[in-house]
Amino acid sequence: MRFLKPLAVAFLLPATFASVDASTYVSTLSSEAKIVLAQDTLKWDQKLPFDQNVTVGQLKNGFKYYILKNSEPEKRVTMYLGVKVGSILETEEERGLAHFLEHMNFNGLKHFPKNDLVNYLQKAGVRFGSDLNAYTSFEETIYQLPIPSDDPELLKNGLQVMRDWAQDALLTTEEINKERGIIMEEMRGGRGASQRMQEQFLPVLLNGSLYAERLPIGTENVVMNFDPKLIRDFHARWYRPDLQSIIIVGDIDTEAMEKEVIRLFSDMKTHENPAKRTEHSVPLLNKNQFLVVTDPEMPSTVGQIIVKHPEEKVSTVGDYRTSLMKSLFNNMIGARLREIAQQPNPPFLQSGISISSLFGGLDNLSISFAAKPGMFEEGLKATMRELERFQQYGFTETEFKRTLAAFEKSNEASYKERDKKKSDAYVKAYLQHFLNDAPALSNEDRYQITKQLLPTLTLKEVEAVGRRFYGDTNRDVIIMGPEKDKASLPQEAQVTAWLNEVKQEQLTAYEDKVSELPLLAKQPVKGSIKTTKEIAEIQTKELILSNGIKVLLKPTTFKNDQILISAFSPGGTSLYSDAEYLTASNAAAFVNGSGLGQLNSVELRKYLTGKNVNVSPYLSERSEGLSGSSDKEGLKTAFEMIYGYFTAPRLDDDIFQSGIARTLSSMENREDDPNFVFSDVKTKALYKDNVRRTIPTAEQIKGINQKRALEIYKERFADASDFTFTIVGSFTEDEIKPYLETYLASLPNLGRKEQAKDLGIVEPAKGIEKIVRKGKEAKAQVQMSYYGDYDYSEKENLNLDALEGVLSIRLLERLREEESGVYGTGASASSSKYPRGRYSFNIGFGTSVDKYESLMNSAVDEVNKVKANGPSQIDLDKFVIEQKRQLELQLRENGFWLGQISGAYQLQEDPTYVLRYLDELNKVSIQSVKEVANKYLKSDRLFKFILLPEEQSK
Repeated sequence: MRFLKPLAVAFLLPATFASVDASTYVSTLSSEAKIVLAQDTLKWDQKLPFDQNVTVGQLKNGFKYYILKNSEPEKRVTMYLGVKVGSILETEEERGLAHFLEHMNFNGLKHFPKNDLVNYLQKAGVRFGSDLNAYTSFEETIYQLPIPSDDPELLKNGLQVMRDWAQDALLTTEEINKERGIIMEEMRGGRGASQRMQEQFLPVLLNGSLYAERLPIGTENVVMNFDPKLIRDFHARWYRPDLQSIIIVGDIDTEAMEKEVIRLFSDMKTHENPAKRTEHSVPLLNKNQFLVVTDPEMPSTVGQIIVKHPEEKVSTVGDYRTSLMKSLFNNMIGARLREIAQQPNPPFLQSGISISSLFGGLDNLSISFAAKPGMFEEGLKATMRELERFQQYGFTETEFKRTLAAFEKSNEASYKERDKKKSDAYVKAYLQHFLNDAPALSNEDRYQITKQLLPTLTLKEVEAVGRRFYGDTNRDVIIMGPEKDKASLPQEAQVTAWLNEVKQEQLTAYEDKVSELPLLAKQPVKGSIKTTKEIAEIQTKELILSNGIKVLLKPTTFKNDQILISAFSPGGTSLYSDAEYLTASNAAAFVNGSGLGQLNSVELRKYLTGKNVNVSPYLSERSEGLSGSSDKEGLKTAFEMIYGYFTAPRLDDDIFQSGIARTLSSMENREDDPNFVFSDVKTKALYKDNVRRTIPTAEQIKGINQKRALEIYKERFADASDFTFTIVGSFTEDEIKPYLETYLASLPNLGRKEQAKDLGIVEPAKGIEKIVRKGKEAKAQVQMSYYGDYDYSEKENLNLDALEGVLSIRLLERLREEESGVYGTGASASSSKYPRGRYSFNIGFGTSVDKYESLMNSAVDEVNKVKANGPSQIDLDKFVIEQKRQLELQLRENGFWLGQISGAYQLQEDPTYVLRYLDELNKVSIQSVKEVANKYLKSDRLFKFILLPEEQSK
């Protein structure tokens, strides 16, 4: 039951790069209550109501608490401890101690000395890192603990953990000294082009304020050399009840929980003369700034124009209304930039404009773009041109109405799911209320206020908000680019001249092209359902349609209005030659970006605005298919899209040319990126020059054939008879059947009997060691991998998962806690059944150059211990309870069931296996894990890949 996650490519831009959509904005406003405001009582200066369902209190010592009963998920509670203490409160000699203190709260507490805390919680099924976690920022330190609430002892101890975190860290010298190396590895891991450039532009971005000198990670000198007394004094000075709050949301007894909080936290020490917590901010300089920053490992040139404004907090109905208008502006300007990106030869790789909060008491209009090589001027002008077009002509009435409808839809959708809302969302809302006095609206209030406010918004008001933020003072221009391009990057006078040129251009108004055509040129000829079979154990039905399509239906009540769809058919790119591989593997992506039926991509996006529908085709190595989601209202559109992707796909020339052009441009400087070079060397060592596994070259990308891509796509979707659809979610069989008969049973049937081919691509039989030297930073990246043939079965898979789990525990304890050599590490296993049983088992970590060899030896030593003796019973028990606790949550998720049912049919396995999983889990033993370790972790199958910095010339 493993899922592969795709890698994401991130530009070196702050979060303001992305435009905010309605669902993101609405969902972050949080909470639950019963205040319904009538429209005639809604006043702009009225303070937003606080969620009346949450129990809020403040103890005499100043400690605050928020408690809410919420049963999503069942038998779980999420606790956060918020501490208004971050790196901004540090003195010069304390730089990094707020973050160091966060680490120390996991390394010795009054009731959990040394590493007992992590050990105890792992025994309860709580995962370190993904469940049990914390973070430190400029202004605050936050500790989070989601735990089961159906175990009274665990619940009691969970609260004790929060109490110990609040004031009872032991801070022993021994543990402090052990943690220095771990934090150094965390610091080392963050080093690279991004960090080096950040150090240069932050003083400009933050207007020379203290924030630029107080990055939470701290400095190496302080971390490695501070006197332990210094951190104890910092802890005593700042970890105090008047700066702290606990937030508890979950399946609990609110009254009993409040009594426990009062009992545990009332005795916290206060100070007679507490240190003043100074409020810091970033001052506005009322001038413009300009900076060019380069780095030899920066792969692309990025331009940012940041116009700073005083922060506009949201506390009244009027403030909230203004925030809605900012989000509308972001959506509409973002949509225009996306259209430009889809032109045949777009002027930039990516571009964004948005109004958002910065920090330190500032908001900003962020204008960002990633330039194509040698085309900085074009990228800048194209992005700014859209702002100028907006300045001169504003938005169209159709853009405004369409976006407003999308916000209304998002508000309705969020309200429908109010009783299914996860506890985490509430916790985060109350945390922000404590930290920043941010609004914490109830579900009812948020829905009613938003519903009443949206119709009051006018196009002119939204335009006025955008124009207000687009100013010529307090403007920073920051350019980041490759070192080798430094001489060609523009200076301030040139950029100013370009900006002025755009302002003087004779622009035309934006034309909002909306098609009146229906998605499909003709309606399908209805088919029928031939047979129905019950899979009673998992409340699922298997239907066979008149054209041979198999459909698995699982109605659920996990969400009120969510329907997930997945479809597959055997074949995929394996049926095409190596020469056509890249054309075939990119075909579905080009079709997916090209619109559908009678609508091009821009028209389709506008058509789908306000509909909660998404359907996308895919073409993988061994199958082709679709994935999608919808609500009940959008089901007809979803099935129309499915029908269209089979019968009326399109691959538009502008989308194809744009995709190829942007891909080629993004590849221009990749050889300067150490991570790219490392990945390239690894894939070539494992697969030589096999085009199906290695990273494509520019020439290979240029060889992708547009006409053939559409032909291949149509070939793969020409025959629906061997497709299997899985549909899970909030529907009834009667509701879904008409769509199955009309849109699925009508799909073409050629009666093909296809199977994916075995391409014979496997890793070498014997392991090797390969060292790659690339990069400036003195750090090492290690990947150790085992590959080989695999006896695929339920039992083998479960024991391989157990091996992954127990080794991850041991590697973290050995390499991090005992040897202080890494910040993070772990094992990951994957296996495949087809075309033949194969497995991979990976161990990875980053460390210092002088430690990587000894840590690799330690990792191998832990592997050998499991092979010789099996895992400890304690570690095995931790794996078992974690799996049990995770399954409790997964069984109530539509996505989990979609993956289980679809995966079982694709692998020709028992779809009811999940019901036997716990029984099978209890059969995992020390001996069975030991056997799997010896079977697959053979020393001669170990591949070692190490990334080291370039050797310095003497």
